[in-house]
Amino acid sequence: MAKKQFKAESKKLMDLMINSIYTNKEIFLRELISNASDAIDKLHYRSLTDSTIEVDKSQFKITISVDKEARTLTISDNGCGMSQAELEENLGTIAKSGSFDFKNENEHKKDIDIIGQFGVGFYSSFMVAQKVQVISRKFNEENASLWESEGVNGYTLESTDKETYGTDIILTLKEDTEEENYAKYLEEYTIRELVKKYSDYITYPIQMEVEKKTLKEGTKDEYEIEKKMETFNSLVPLWKKEKKKIKDEEYQTFYSDKFFDYEKPLKWMHVDTEGTISYSSILFIPSHAPFDYYTKEFEKGLQLYSNGVLIMEKCSDLLPDYFSFVKGVVDSSDLSLNISRETLQQERKLQVIAKNIESKIHKELLTMQKEAREDYIKFFQAFGNNIKFGIYNSYGMNNEKLQDLLMFASSHDEKLTTLEEYISRLQDGQEKIYYACGESISKVSMLPQVEAVKEKGYEILYLTDYVDEFTISMLHTYKDKHFVNVCSEEADLASEEEKAELNKKNEDCKELFTLMKEAIGEVTEVRFTNKLKNHPVCLSSTGGVSVEMEKVINAMPTEEKVKASTILEINENHEIAKKIETLAKENPEELKNYSKILYAQARLIEGLPIENPTEISNLILSSLAK
Repeated sequence: MAKKQFKAESKKLMDLMINSIYTNKEIFLRELISNASDAIDKLHYRSLTDSTIEVDKSQFKITISVDKEARTLTISDNGCGMSQAELEENLGTIAKSGSFDFKNENEHKKDIDIIGQFGVGFYSSFMVAQKVQVISRKFNEENASLWESEGVNGYTLESTDKETYGTDIILTLKEDTEEENYAKYLEEYTIRELVKKYSDYITYPIQMEVEKKTLKEGTKDEYEIEKKMETFNSLVPLWKKEKKKIKDEEYQTFYSDKFFDYEKPLKWMHVDTEGTISYSSILFIPSHAPFDYYTKEFEKGLQLYSNGVLIMEKCSDLLPDYFSFVKGVVDSSDLSLNISRETLQQERKLQVIAKNIESKIHKELLTMQKEAREDYIKFFQAFGNNIKFGIYNSYGMNNEKLQDLLMFASSHDEKLTTLEEYISRLQDGQEKIYYACGESISKVSMLPQVEAVKEKGYEILYLTDYVDEFTISMLHTYKDKHFVNVCSEEADLASEEEKAELNKKNEDCKELFTLMKEAIGEVTEVRFTNKLKNHPVCLSSTGGVSVEMEKVINAMPTEEKVKASTILEINENHEIAKKIETLAKENPEELKNYSKILYAQARLIEGLPIENPTEISNLILSSLAK
């Protein structure tokens, strides 16, 4: 029979599709199974609307068979089948889709789920096959036809015999190369794996004849080989089952099997949404972060399905970065897919789903925070930094969304508390939210400035994660209360009378402080303070970069280094204050040495390094020897 040619534009499209559009060869099986499912759907629908069509719906199935010697893989269905004219129309012109036409013809009718809407999925076969044969017999017709092609050079179409209605697609696989092992698609375990991965929720059984090896009774090393048909897919996905009938153990097993997590999730959400855009989803909040969570290698995203067919393993557009820890699945029949099914064409619909999912996650986290506190604390210890980054990285744009999810340790009981809970415990007339930064709760609680603020009866948030203060800096306020670092010059709790008295004393000692500042060289100011109870000195910061920020930024593996503007504050009521005043009058040179020692002590208290430890050690020993 004479070979027919594809149209010129079809040749170009086929070549582009095989070599460029599909980046993953294994999806050819997904496409062919989806087409087979569509063919059965059409026959099923017609049997419901046409009383002359009688079929046994219980016998609907998709069958996969292999012939390793001939290197053939066959996908068969007992769906509507195609006439020779339909084979010519649907397969002779690339991007002609019978499924798409069928859906358009019945768009006013409900409950029609047709997966394959673009007629190019079939041609993904040529990524793995050197020859493709399609044998099809239309339902209620006697004649069958054979369509055969080896790619862009054309195809043949002729009559043939077929015992039953439906379609067989026979792929003769390419020869193996060093880069590609095409023979793996003839192995049972590969086929089983691909069916489970992409087509587990096709609503018809996907079956294959498998060999079962059993030991003969009464023997030790003789086996019997039994061949039987086995169904590879689960048929009905968990998210399409009635929620009231699903047990907790089923959700937990689904999570474990899907996401390979050995621990139970902290929370799950089963969502069914109907409306302009309908979708079903099951979302999980893990109990711990995966080992690569805070690395560049981690990929966020939910599994995206269309009518039970896996479209994307990780659809990142469904989750904002700050909720990237969520795992789950989303299934929607409303999403239109482009020709590759690997990217989504209708971004607006996806954005609507993503917005709804984000709102659901936020609501569930707040519920967990209030009703399952221990679980929420466990969640926050694992993923809290992600919430903080969500505020910091958006330059505060996500403040309203995320601020109520935050938790910090507190001087109230040294346990995690929310900002709302802090506000509920404010002292009368308190207009600020006080916080202090450090490596641990114990170290923060011992800061001189912390002791003074606690002495006044104010609660302090302990910020112990490196991102904490950056997050607070983006929040600025919470419920109209400003955040203030107790180690900054803003944290002045003295009365106006006390401030006036201290200012006068500092003014009187201006020459003393000038001499000390010249000796130290690294501070913007030296002054007396009345905010320290028992400690002799402290470092306070001024400006946008705090001491803790300096430590965090300078610890990063970049060339960018910063320096906080610091003030050396000396307790006016401590014996050291009298000492330096005396030295200023009697021994200015010795005062310089004392200044360096005091500054070094202040840096040590803040956890900052001393750049000249040998000099400081010698100065201390010299002072002790006197």
